[in-house]
Amino acid sequence: MTLRVLVPDEEGVAALSGTDGIRPVRYDPAEPLPLPPEARDAEVMVVPPAYAGRLLAAMREMPALRLVQTLSAGTDRWEGRLPEGVALSNARGAHGGSTAEWAAAVLLSIYRDLPRYASDQAAGRWRPRASDTLDGKRVLILGAGDLGTSLRARLEPFGTRVTMVARRRRPGVRGAGELPALLGGHDAVVVMVPCNDSTRHMVDAAFLSRMPDGAVLVNAARGPIVDTDALLAELRSGRLRAALDVTDPEPLPAGHPLWHAPGVLITPHVGGNTAGAAERAWQVAAGQIAQYAAGKQPGNLVIA
Repeated sequence: MTLRVLVPDEEGVAALSGTDGIRPVRYDPAEPLPLPPEARDAEVMVVPPAYAGRLLAAMREMPALRLVQTLSAGTDRWEGRLPEGVALSNARGAHGGSTAEWAAAVLLSIYRDLPRYASDQAAGRWRPRASDTLDGKRVLILGAGDLGTSLRARLEPFGTRVTMVARRRRPGVRGAGELPALLGGHDAVVVMVPCNDSTRHMVDAAFLSRMPDGAVLVNAARGPIVDTDALLAELRSGRLRAALDVTDPEPLPAGHPLWHAPGVLITPHVGGNTAGAAERAWQVAAGQIAQYAAGKQPGNLVIA
């Protein structure tokens, strides 16, 4: 029996065409309706990060659909919104390394004062001065999945002291209940948790107030995990600094006060957007779909 899989691009067709028993069917995610005729028999649909509203509507026209496979690690656009009986699997493992690289890069940039040197270069000013260093810094990573473990591997060679926090305590990882007491003892906090009801505005005024003066908040997860107004208050006071790859709202509109807040470095959600990102995502997705085709539970299953 051939498993029909809806894929949103030609990379997906190429990634799945060589797998026995799987037939990729191309669809246009920007115009998902009407679906290709074969969609009624498709059990799997691979979805890109955008067009969630349109694709969720299209899924109602797919009676055989049993699995939605994302091309990103984040699944907040899909959780709680899929048709009944449809499982959800993500692309965990595809983007962890590049997102961790971004987090390490912004920490180095902040501590070595690179934005100020870039400003001096633009103005033609030669102003050498001593900077801070990542060596010896205490970094708390909130989230101990693929992103968090990838970041730890990149930070420790710089001489940082890393503490990892997850929902449940386990060897080498502290539990979420310990977080309030840990915040005051760290120079930087990197947010790498999924966005859901339990993490929305997790980083609020109380959370930020426990961070020590001069500490750095890095958000590599999703914008709504951080209370924007609370963060703005800390930035404006000069007490905290931040690096944000994600914001709330997103995209960040022109004129938003975050753009000009002191002590913040902003990038437009590009942490995982590196050379080879699509190939890595499809490699993971193809592996998950092959497991499903073999009658196994995909290893990256988020919702069964």
